[in-house]
Amino acid sequence: MKTTDWVKGAVIYQIFPDRFAKSTSLSTAGEFETWDSPETQEGFKGGDLRGAEEKLGYLADLGVNAVYFTPIFSSTANHRYHTFDYFSVDPLLGGNAALKSFLAAAHKRGIKVILDGVFNHASRGFFQFNHILENGKASPYRHWFHAHGYPLKAYNLGPDERPNYACWWNLPALPKFNTKNPEVRKFILSVAKFWLEQGIDGWRLDVPHEINDDAFWREFRRVCKAVNPGCYITGEIWGPAQRWLKGDQFDAVMNYQLGVNCISYFGGEKLRLTHSYDGRALKPIGRAAFMAGIERLLGLYKFNTTLVQMNMLSSHDTDRMFDTYGGETARVKLATVFSFLFPGAVNVYYGEELGLSGTLNNGTRRGMPWKDKKVWNKDLLGLYRDLAALRKDNPVIQEGRFEFLKDYCAGDVLAFRRFLPDGRQIVCVINNGGAAAEISMRPGAPGKKPRPVLSGGAVVSAADKRLVVKLQPRSFAIFS
Repeated sequence: MKTTDWVKGAVIYQIFPDRFAKSTSLSTAGEFETWDSPETQEGFKGGDLRGAEEKLGYLADLGVNAVYFTPIFSSTANHRYHTFDYFSVDPLLGGNAALKSFLAAAHKRGIKVILDGVFNHASRGFFQFNHILENGKASPYRHWFHAHGYPLKAYNLGPDERPNYACWWNLPALPKFNTKNPEVRKFILSVAKFWLEQGIDGWRLDVPHEINDDAFWREFRRVCKAVNPGCYITGEIWGPAQRWLKGDQFDAVMNYQLGVNCISYFGGEKLRLTHSYDGRALKPIGRAAFMAGIERLLGLYKFNTTLVQMNMLSSHDTDRMFDTYGGETARVKLATVFSFLFPGAVNVYYGEELGLSGTLNNGTRRGMPWKDKKVWNKDLLGLYRDLAALRKDNPVIQEGRFEFLKDYCAGDVLAFRRFLPDGRQIVCVINNGGAAAEISMRPGAPGKKPRPVLSGGAVVSAADKRLVVKLQPRSFAIFS
């Protein structure tokens, strides 16, 4: 494909490989934590790419169009953001052969594959950094990183001692690349090119703003698009990202700004978070503030860019939705409905469709409970499947404009639509309040009878050439 149009309306499923699925056929040496034991910071549960491949049927049934893997390259950390070999899939995940097999199986089902590119920093085990550790300033690789003195102090630092080299958040395990060095640039670009040539469909870039060099990212784009013009390049930028979305660097960013607005509005007084968003402590907001926030968000970028944003409600770096929304499934549902109908791709963090609980570092990266279906919220899972089916090959979702239907937005009732110039549209009405509500709406285009598509706790009926929508507390109705 020559463009990223495949991203428009896509359902992207985010997988944290160590915790998603462990293969029944791949024998990996080593001892692992039991799968259902609590999340630990250093422990490995043994999830692998062959296990993920064995769950492709589940993902297809869920309506997934693309899989985004958090890092899969060789690393000594369970999250694998400490990369030491960028050309090797971690043996614990099954190695390069497992990725090749996953790519073939996913593509056969029409599912794209996006990998996590950690190019701001490497690990202490990365060969060139290890070479400096061993040889100091005599190492020919000394300019691959930012050394402030020799020997490098990478281990056994005191409580008030910092590494004497640049690293991410002063963590000695994550030495920062010197991307001004032509050799480093060549290396990173070769990694990006290599995996695209192996058949991946895009890169999610980890903390790309910390490589504060627009020329580097322009070159990165040129290299990637030369291999695959339709490859997707999205960056982990938590705030507004106009700088990177002018068409010469990234295609999109992880649109946490959508999540910020949804959490504050649909979470409301039940909002619970153990962390900030882009340095902000989120607080409840009302309907008017939510609408204003969404309209500001829609105004940040060209609409064609908005249509390929990676819209986020949660991720491996946040609390899970169930906890964020105060443990109320009804609130989770409303945020999910809004995100699935909003312009762009929707990113589903693994297990959110089951209503899993967990806060950051305390369940966010838990093992997917494949065998314990008692904890599955099957009602929520059904909603995800229905919303994904609504999105599939739907031109209104893929290309349609967004607007609030302000004549019908009052109190806790929110109404909006996606629409095309030819009159096709999808309308959604949400009651985000704790009391029942009713609105009377004019029908759509003349001669076209509104068709109920999906609802939860709402009844849509026709009366006196009007459409009457009766909404229970925390309910929604979608019709076209």
